[in-house]
Amino acid sequence: MKLIKSIVARILAFWALLVFASTMFLFIWFYLICYVLPEPQKTRWHRQISKLWMGLFLLLSGCRFSITGKENFDDTTNAIIVCNHNSLIDIPVSFPFLPRANKTIAKKSFSKIPIFGLIYTFGTVLVDRKDEKSRRKSIEDMKEVLATGLDMLIYPEGTRNRTSEPLKSFHSGAFKLAIDTNKPIIPVVLLNTKKILPAKPAMYFTPGKIQMDILPAIYPEGHTIDSLKNKVYDIMAAHYLANK
Repeated sequence: MKLIKSIVARILAFWALLVFASTMFLFIWFYLICYVLPEPQKTRWHRQISKLWMGLFLLLSGCRFSITGKENFDDTTNAIIVCNHNSLIDIPVSFPFLPRANKTIAKKSFSKIPIFGLIYTFGTVLVDRKDEKSRRKSIEDMKEVLATGLDMLIYPEGTRNRTSEPLKSFHSGAFKLAIDTNKPIIPVVLLNTKKILPAKPAMYFTPGKIQMDILPAIYPEGHTIDSLKNKVYDIMAAHYLANK
């Protein structure tokens, strides 16, 4: 039974990859409009196209998606969104389905992937984590994103969580950004993506329901970077454990 499950999951992974690639070629033409749009209109257009693309991808790959807590965006003009990161599917399903247009901080190396890299670049602030100059520039770029009225989406674990813990330890960047700009943090917890598309084994896909839970905003007033980071971590970890 375990062998059969593994074979089926790998066939489904191939199918999901085929669906992702083929639908990307369908939508790439609409992304080209981003070349002529200024910000923040470019990011808003990018989000709308991505929402259509990912909606089609989820449908054809057999996944369902639901979201709770949209009302937690109502009382904020714009914010820094922090999201857990368990799977490669997290980024393509998180930024388009959040209630407002946003850019995400992302690895520069992904921008070199043919065709996908173009789409990826339009919707992100790119950073080379090994380059200190690039890291400093990314902070200024994120402040500029917030200044345009867009949200900034950050995965504070940095990389996918391959541990058995609910979350990896958080880096400080998102929380320093919140204090520097006086913008609230909105925690977002994605559930079930580790089961659907795990880091290991590779090419292993089991369709299911992806749940996105948006938690109440946390304001930086009265916090240090560490106290804000610890508070957000504890709230997200507790929610993950209670709902996984």
